[in-house]
Formats: sequence, structure tokens, C-alpha cells
Amino acid sequence: MSFTPLGDTLHEKMDSDKNLKKQVESSAVVELTEEVLTEMFGSDLAAHAKPLFLKNRTITISCTSSAMAQEIRLNQQEIVKNINKKLGSEEVDRIRYLA
Repeated sequence: MSFTPLGDTLHEKMDSDKNLKKQVESSAVVELTEEVLTEMFGSDLAAHAKPLFLKNRTITISCTSSAMAQEIRLNQQEIVKNINKKLGSEEVDRIRYLA
């Protein structure tokens, strides 16, 4: 009996299912956004911002305070630049923040 490695099976599934591939890529953008926010603002301040999802090249971030939303607004271009740099491609154009 021959077994196919799980990683190979997942890659085949993602290649054949474009929606799944897009969801996995969006999830990676959310994780990288958390990293970027922590790097830029420190873990204490970044804890007040939760990246939720990527849709139409816009990352939506929920903020627990209007002060954090203001920080994100003021630093939006740099945040987007840092996310795209980590991704190695231009996947994010802007940030939508909810306070």
C-alpha cells in the first residue's frame, strides 16, 4: 500500500480549489498583519487591534479604542507597505478599521 504525504494532498487540493487557496492566502495576510502591528506598535498597543479578514485587497481591523483606530489611520500607508513587504507581493491596498 502506498501513502501520499499530507502536504502533497493539500497542495493538490489548493491547486484545484481556487476558493480554498484564496481563503488560505487571506488567512496568511491576517497573521502577517498581526505581526506588523506588533512590530510597529509593540505588543501592549497592538493587543487593542485585531485583524479580521481580507476582502477586495482591503484588510479589516477591529479596534478596541478610538485611539488605536487613530494610530492605524495615521500609519495606514506604512502598515500596508510592511504587510506587502512581508508577503513579497502587493496583496493589500488599504486598511478598514472599526472602532
